[in-house]
Order: sequence, then structure tokens, then C-alpha cells
Amino acid sequence: MVSLRCKMIVKESLIRLGLQISNIELGFVEIFEDITNQERDKLKEILLKSGMLLLSKEESLLIKNTKNLIVEMVHYADKIDLIDYPTFFSQKLGQEYGYLSKIFAEIKGCDIEHYIALQKIERIKELILYDELNLKEIAEKLNYKGVSQLSKQFKSITGLTPTYFKKLKHIKKQIASHYL
Repeated sequence: MVSLRCKMIVKESLIRLGLQISNIELGFVEIFEDITNQERDKLKEILLKSGMLLLSKEESLLIKNTKNLIVEMVHYADKIDLIDYPTFFSQKLGQEYGYLSKIFAEIKGCDIEHYIALQKIERIKELILYDELNLKEIAEKLNYKGVSQLSKQFKSITGLTPTYFKKLKHIKKQIASHYL
């Protein structure tokens, strides 16, 4: 559930099935009684028609742990000895990469590699804004083969080159100082 509307749909679906809600928050529902497999299947079907998925606690925790691991991996890329993504995630999360990748893509709407790329781009933006490292150092820190690979991925995701992104920071500062 990512919105109040989703929360309302879930609540109505549970009430329609005659289930007593203990707690409902965005992304989480707790009910008083255990539900049967038939009730779970019916709820899954109702939610799917509304564009939502029903996750078990285990699946939800697995997605959360995967996202946390990706953020950690990106922020500490220079300290992690990364053999390859499938092996890394399987070892860290104790799950087959195929299963993990399938669940992740269903829930997040993109595969793990794309999510990693998005997180790396956010990290690159941070590092550019800190202005402590040049692009070559950022590329090394985030395990790119070079500045050209970093720049190509940055542009494909943001539509901007890293150099132009850095210039935008300076332009914004000039505009802000002009109005002070």
C-alpha cells in the first residue's frame, strides 16, 4: 500500500471477507485471526484486480532486506569485495537469486540490477554535490570501469551528463545569491 486510497481498498476488501482488522498502516495489515488459504487466495485475487499484491511477512522482509543490502552495497562499494550480484545476494540473504529477483521485480517494478543502478546514480549525485571527489575518483569508489561507463549510465538514467549536473549546482547557487 503506497497511498491512503490503497489503504482504503485493502480495508474494504478485508471487511468484505469478514475479517477483523487489528491494525492497518501503509504497507502493513494486521488482522485478529488467522486466515484460511481460501480467504488468502480470495484476498489476493481482490487486491490483484486493484493492482496490488499480497505479500507474506517473509516476502516483505526479504524485499526490505534486499533494498537495505543494495543501499549498503552502493554506499560502501569501495569496501565490499563483490564477485557478482547473484552470488553476493544469495550469500547475504540465504535465498536463491532467481527467486529473490522474481519477487523483487514483482514488488518494485524493476529488476535488482536496475534498482542498483538507480541507487548508484543517487549516490553519484550526492558525491558530485559534496564536491570532494572528481568523476574519476567517484567512478573508482563505485566500482565503474571508468568515467565513461559512469557518465553513460548517469545520462541514460537522468538525461544529464555528470558534468552538466555539477554545473546546475553552481547555476542554482548563482540564482539564489542573486535574489538575496
